[in-house]
Order: sequence, then structure tokens, then C-alpha cells
Amino acid sequence: MKSKILPADPKAGYLAAEAEIDAAIKRVMHSGHYILGAENEAFEKEFASYLGVAEVAAAANGTDALELALRAAGIGAGDKVITVANTVTATAAAIVAVGAKPVFVEIEPETMLLDLGATEQLLTTVRDPRIKAVVPVHLYGQPVDLPRLMEIARTHNLAVIEDCAQAHGAAVGGRKAGAWGQLAAFSFYPTKNLGAFGDGGAVAGSDPVLLEKVRLLRQYGWRKRYVSELHGRNSRLDELQAAILRVRLGRLETENAHRAALAARYTERLRDGPVRLPATAPGRVHVWHQYVVRTPQRDTLRAHLEQQGILCGVLYPVPVHRQPAYHRVELTLPETERACAEVLSLPLHGGLQTGDIDRVCDAVLAWRP
Repeated sequence: MKSKILPADPKAGYLAAEAEIDAAIKRVMHSGHYILGAENEAFEKEFASYLGVAEVAAAANGTDALELALRAAGIGAGDKVITVANTVTATAAAIVAVGAKPVFVEIEPETMLLDLGATEQLLTTVRDPRIKAVVPVHLYGQPVDLPRLMEIARTHNLAVIEDCAQAHGAAVGGRKAGAWGQLAAFSFYPTKNLGAFGDGGAVAGSDPVLLEKVRLLRQYGWRKRYVSELHGRNSRLDELQAAILRVRLGRLETENAHRAALAARYTERLRDGPVRLPATAPGRVHVWHQYVVRTPQRDTLRAHLEQQGILCGVLYPVPVHRQPAYHRVELTLPETERACAEVLSLPLHGGLQTGDIDRVCDAVLAWRP
């Protein structure tokens, strides 16, 4: 019986660098310092250098990172924030957590990213002064058209807080995602391209005032220990995860290249197949956090593949504006709703090889809608 092909496999990331990761863990355990220490500081500097930004402030997870970034940028009660609804609920949850309201905008039909034409139309026709920021979600590993977004944001005086949870290493015009907005939030959830072996997140940027505010907010508002200057919280990355992330950061470009090769194989084999393939916009580096195909018979295809030991993911089946906690009765987003009903993430992770991709492709090509 053939082994199962998993949609993601964090353990493969560990096995690929087992000796280095074990050594890093041992180093931390022998240091006797487990929160906000030397490993955290080193990772922040190394990740900032990788992204091409001045500073990084690590946090407990990606949702916290986005909330801290919004708060540091001055987004709060009564404000509105533009984003998309075909994302994980965490994006909207962070906006609501700071007291703001998400404004869901339509997506592009090809890339499934924030539709900047629709964004600009909303800003010029509605002219709502409460709209203070935009959170572009670099979904599945492909960044939004950041040069155009930054131009729109400057015109309408909006803060740009990038949601880079799926875009570690993605770029536009040679400039990394996370290096464009006032701030950017990253997640290091274990299944990410740059994943920890537990929760983790970070805020990146080049404004020292904003990054200092993030650092205060992540630990009770302390500049001086036990003295709160701001109403902060507890959102710290532990030393074990920081040390593991340092190892994995050194392998990120190689692992992203492997993902790109697997994605190219999918595209080559499925070009004339029964599913709609993902589109990559010109001038952008896609890091293939997910290889997402589309079909109106998504659930049937998923069941067909599962019968053959091929497990797939659906990111995300219900758009945020149709979920009970965020339901907007008056809002209709046809492209978003269509995408959420059709998307299927084929297996793609560092533990797969070309033979695994061919097995998936053979199964997809054998499927009859």
C-alpha cells in the first residue's frame, strides 16, 4: 500500500536539519536563559538583514504580530482597515482586537490577491476618513502589487501593514515582501516556509520609533522593568524557537527554491488538466507556500485524491465576511466567494520530491469531473 502524501509536513523540516537544530536546542538549554535573550536578539538581526529592513521585533505568534503592528501604527477604536476576506480569520481578528473594523475588498480573479482597482475605487467614492490603514495579505506565497499599493496609500494617507504570514522570501521587483509597508507581520507557525516548532511571529520595519513601540507593547509596555509606559501585553518569542528559526532561516532560500521546482513540475504536468492553475504576476517572486488549483467540483476532487492517499488542504473554505463572528449581510464579494468555493491546495512542502508530485498529478489527470 502506498504511503500517504501529506499537504504539509513540519517534521520533514526538522529531519532536514536535525543535527543543527538539536545543537541549537542544546545550546539554549545550557544557557539557562529562555525568554528574550541572545538567540532572540540574533534572530531579529539576521531576519532583518534577510528582509532588507532596519529592525525586527519577535512576538509570540503571527496574529499577535499583526495586532502589535496595527497598535504601533496608531490604529485603534473607531478606525477602519481595508483587507481581504479569503484569508485566515487571524487577519480580521487582529484588526478587531485593536478596536478597528475590517473593510473587506474584492480580490483579483487570477491571483486571488487584493484587487487594487477595487481598493482605489472604494477610497475615491466612499471617502470615509475612518479608513486609516490597509492590510494586504500576500496569500499562498505571492505578494500583492506593492509598488502600486504604496502609491495608493500615499495618495489617501493610509498606513500599510503587510500580512506576510505566507510570504517568507517573496519579493516584488527584487525587494522582499515585508520591506514595503510601515510595518509587516510574519508568522512562524510550523507549516510556514520559515516555520518554528511551536508558535512564533515577528514585526518588521525600518521606522525605529514604530519598532520601539512594538517592543514596548509586546512586554507590558515596559522600557524599564516593572514600569509600564504603555498598556502592553505579553507576546514574547521564546529562546528555543528563536534558535530553531536561526537554523531554518539559513536554509530558507534553498527550501524556497525546492518548493518552486515542485510547483513548476505541477504546472508542467497539469497544464492541460481538469483544474485551473495558479497565476504568478510578472515581476514577482512567488515562494509557493501553497500550490492552489481551482475547480467548481473541489470537494469531489479532494475526495478522489484522498481515496488514493493524497491529502489536500482548503485555504480557506468560508470567506471571513460569511463567518458568524464577522458576518456582513449587506456585503457581496463574488470573486472572493467563488474562490473560497473552488480552491484546493495540492501537497507542497520540503519533504516531497518530483516522484511525489508526479503521483499527485497522475491522480488529478485521472479524475473525471
